[in-house]
Amino acid sequence: MVIMAGQGGGADRLARFFQSLIQKHDLTNMPVLPVNKGGGSGAEALRYMKDNAGDAHKVMATLNSYYTTPLRQDIGVDIETFTPIARMAVDTFVLWVNADSDIHTLDEFVTAVKEADGSWKMGGTGTGQEDSLVTAMLEQEFGIKFTYVPFDGGGTVAKNLVGGHIDSTVNNPSEQLPFFRAGKSRPIATFTEARLEPLPDVPTMTELGHDLTYGMQRSFVGAPGMPADAQQYYIDLFTKVSESEEWQEYAASEALDTKLLTGDALQEYFLKERATHAKILGIN
Repeated sequence: MVIMAGQGGGADRLARFFQSLIQKHDLTNMPVLPVNKGGGSGAEALRYMKDNAGDAHKVMATLNSYYTTPLRQDIGVDIETFTPIARMAVDTFVLWVNADSDIHTLDEFVTAVKEADGSWKMGGTGTGQEDSLVTAMLEQEFGIKFTYVPFDGGGTVAKNLVGGHIDSTVNNPSEQLPFFRAGKSRPIATFTEARLEPLPDVPTMTELGHDLTYGMQRSFVGAPGMPADAQQYYIDLFTKVSESEEWQEYAASEALDTKLLTGDALQEYFLKERATHAKILGIN
């Protein structure tokens, strides 16, 4: 199980959770081994899967860098050639500050960033990554400017916020909720259409008058040319995982949308999202 991100972030946490459910319920004859290949914003993982074309024994856990990395970097990868297996969830984004901050509302946040005059530190996982796109959305919407500070993964970003090394993040709930529950971070607003169940008192950007929504897919794909019977095997496998009580409980606690997509329907979704992200990035 190749993970196209570093350790500790949302993609890594989810992939390893799925691996634990597969093992717990004895869903495979052989053990599933998670391996992180997050170099180059996932380029390392994408090239690895392409170089293992036709392999029936490797799957990759993806996030939105599945589209953005090949768009931004000439790595010789076309995701249309990869084998779609299953979209397990769509993750969400939340604007966070340290709990010791004086900021409690979006207006206070925007004012503070403007007063910082470009020195406000927004933590993220790399230029062109999902959180950098959300950061750019904030800059464009409010006419503000951040100093974007990249880290290896979302988990590291979350730790640096509570450690006081950066001023804000747009971490996924799964990355920041443990710190929030410990009273170390504060959510300001969500980039979702409706309020999140684990954060019922936190308004959406839409509620606050700003049309800012963004989600991150959590899916699995196979290498280009994966045999059809292997593709169906993995579709069946991850369908069983998606139906487990543990997954449904976890997804609810982490504010994940668990509408399952598989096979051709998933490929259609991928290509539509790739086109959307090309527009966001200004790439024709």
